Amino acid sequence: MSLQDAISKLAKDAVEKFVKPGQVIGLGSGSTAAVIVREMASLGFKDSLACIPTSLQIKAEAEKSGLRFADEGRIPDIDVVFDGADQIDASYYMIKGGGGALLREKILISSAKTVVIAADSSKFVKSFSRSVPIEVHPLARVSVAKKLSSVGGKPVLRTLDKGYPFITENGNVILDTTFASIADVPRMEVELKSIAGVMEVGLFTRRADAYYRAQADGTFEIVKP
Repeated sequence: MSLQDAISKLAKDAVEKFVKPGQVIGLGSGSTAAVIVREMASLGFKDSLACIPTSLQIKAEAEKSGLRFADEGRIPDIDVVFDGADQIDASYYMIKGGGGALLREKILISSAKTVVIAADSSKFVKSFSRSVPIEVHPLARVSVAKKLSSVGGKPVLRTLDKGYPFITENGNVILDTTFASIADVPRMEVELKSIAGVMEVGLFTRRADAYYRAQADGTFEIVKP
């Protein structure tokens, strides 16, 4: 048994528990979300579902699975959104945005009636220990970086392998910003979001309705905060 076995099992369980005919489904990004999408493809009522993806990666996966799509006008109607996380702290706040889709992910998570997060056990930590992705308008790249530095952050422009800046699907750049510590996550989220030019912050303070934790031994558990 392996971690991948655990992810396959939790995907089946999550779809069985949370997906019902006629729903609007939000699809987060990443490898675990892709497994959930493939599990949805086996549903006899999949044609009744309307899906809203957060990235081209997950949209392509949903297309291969034969799922139908809804436009952004249905975002307020999202019944359940499935997503992953880069880190989940002891208060069940999250850091997301490692794949660069944090703006779209936060829009869907903030609108959904039910939020389900799935991640492997290594993503569950006592306190955050990685950088916070911050999506920034290109015009404000330098000014935002200076303001992040002034509040104790160490921003680094995300780049691709050959040194080109990583550009999000919204046409923005990402400053991966390290903080020595974040004592008050909700306050920090608001403070960073208020900087002119910041489009979205990878701190997610809406708690999910269920967290699936995949274990390396092939099992999983459901945590409800």
